[in-house]
Amino acid sequence: MKWFPLLLLLGLACCTAEKNTYRLTKNYVPDNRPLFDTIARLDSLFFGYYNTCETNLDKYAALVSDSLEFYHDQGGLMTSKPAFIEATRKNICGKVTREVVKGSLEVYPINDYGAVEMGLHKFHNNTQPPGTPSHASRFVIIWKREADGWKIRRVVSLH
Repeated sequence: MKWFPLLLLLGLACCTAEKNTYRLTKNYVPDNRPLFDTIARLDSLFFGYYNTCETNLDKYAALVSDSLEFYHDQGGLMTSKPAFIEATRKNICGKVTREVVKGSLEVYPINDYGAVEMGLHKFHNNTQPPGTPSHASRFVIIWKREADGWKIRRVVSLH
């Protein structure tokens, strides 16, 4: 009988969950607005270079740490920055663009290290007709503040 309230809550959570639908975190307010603005700007720059990597691959690469760890739910783990950049050149440039889901970014400080950014984004296959639907997926980026500026150190990309 003492487990009944826990089981009831678990059952309600399972029954009310929406499959394949991502909701934005309710009432997110940045703990550190200047940090949020910095990371949001860096995200915009990085993926602006990603979306135009035919001409901006060097700028794109400059924001990636030499100690990159890229975790992809379908592709696995990649720990080589040169391999990561080459995979982008070969598989992304001119073929795929990324769009952040408006209002989905959250940024949290990591004391004496940098910041964690999470949110939702969509990828568009540029070989498909314009307006082809794309679903939102979650991502997490760990930004490290290095001597020469902010760098992407770890990425978790889920689809």
